[in-house]
Amino acid sequence: QVQLVESGGGLVQAGGSQTLSCAASGRTFSNYAVGWFRQAPGKEREFVATISRRGDSTYYADSVKGRFTISRDNAKNTVYLQMNSLKPEDTAVYYCAAVWTLASISYINVKEYDYWGQGTQVTVSS
Repeated sequence: QVQLVESGGGLVQAGGSQTLSCAASGRTFSNYAVGWFRQAPGKEREFVATISRRGDSTYYADSVKGRFTISRDNAKNTVYLQMNSLKPEDTAVYYCAAVWTLASISYINVKEYDYWGQGTQVTVSS
């Protein structure tokens, strides 16, 4: 198993930046692909970004492409989500998730992930 803890959320003004962190503990982190998802009130959880287990492949939702960057440091067992040019519609609870894999592919569906963090709130004011 792997345990995930998100941090870095908070209140930010539109146009600003924020970096989320997802710290993992447990089994070998480099064997897991990691994704970021978000869920706004009254909406379903949606895919934001994902990174392969070695960090050599990334994939983004169209809504964040060019504004968000996902990265990872396997030596620190941490995945990051750098968010720039934030918009009020980015307001949501952000979750990181992990799935064990030997492949270097993108996982974009909620159901593909086995482990989830507790989430961190990001609020973008207009």
